[in-house]
Amino acid sequence: MVLDIDGTLYNSVKQITDATKQAIFRAREAGKVIVIASGRPVPGIADVCSTLEFAEKGGYIMGYNGGRIINVQTGEHISETTLPDGIVSEIAALAAEYDAPVVAHAPDMLVSERPEDEIIQLEARLNHMTVHKIDSLADYNEHRLFKCIITGSAEKLAGLEKIAAAHFDGRLSVYRSEPYFLEILPLGIDKAHGIDVLAQHLGLTKDDFIACGDGFNDLSMIRHAGLGVAMANAQKVVKQYADYITDSCDDDGLVPVIEKFLIA
Repeated sequence: MVLDIDGTLYNSVKQITDATKQAIFRAREAGKVIVIASGRPVPGIADVCSTLEFAEKGGYIMGYNGGRIINVQTGEHISETTLPDGIVSEIAALAAEYDAPVVAHAPDMLVSERPEDEIIQLEARLNHMTVHKIDSLADYNEHRLFKCIITGSAEKLAGLEKIAAAHFDGRLSVYRSEPYFLEILPLGIDKAHGIDVLAQHLGLTKDDFIACGDGFNDLSMIRHAGLGVAMANAQKVVKQYADYITDSCDDDGLVPVIEKFLIA
């Protein structure tokens, strides 16, 4: 069972309710594999792993929308994919053309020319990370980068998403995980890809997976998995492609999914 965090596993006040937690525990006790799939980096998923006792009882995480896949209990890094060499300068130039701040994800840290940006600060707080100010993202070469995020208003990014997708067509994956986050990742890296990597590792097929989510970046895995589940609070397009629509994240929507499809 692959679970998105915000709006899926978390309710609207960023909590995992006891009912949801206990249902996940029952599924794991029944022999099911629990996977957290998020655009967040590994540090931003640590609290979820602790609450669900992944280190003690098992579980996997797909960070960076599948760009970094880890067995939490063993510490094994199953897969890591970073941005191609030289591409970050193009991302920085495109963002500068539209006066849009950019934050990049290096291993366990964030880097940006404009760390004071309000949305970049939000990204740092959400993921329990520090933003390091750099002079030039285009010239940055201290670490390999997992992804870049261009920030801005929903209206601005709606237009910039189309421009960036056309500019990087065939070279990078471009989509919005939130209205104010335009994510740019290595080509082909999304949650559907993460399912394929993990399926191969576990000796399963994509049809053995249940994928649950609510946002734009959940659409790929919801369409790809054997059973795609949308929360009642999901984006309209996500619900259109889901096989099953459950209750909202504020109504413990994962509980009936687990009871109906995993431990019935």
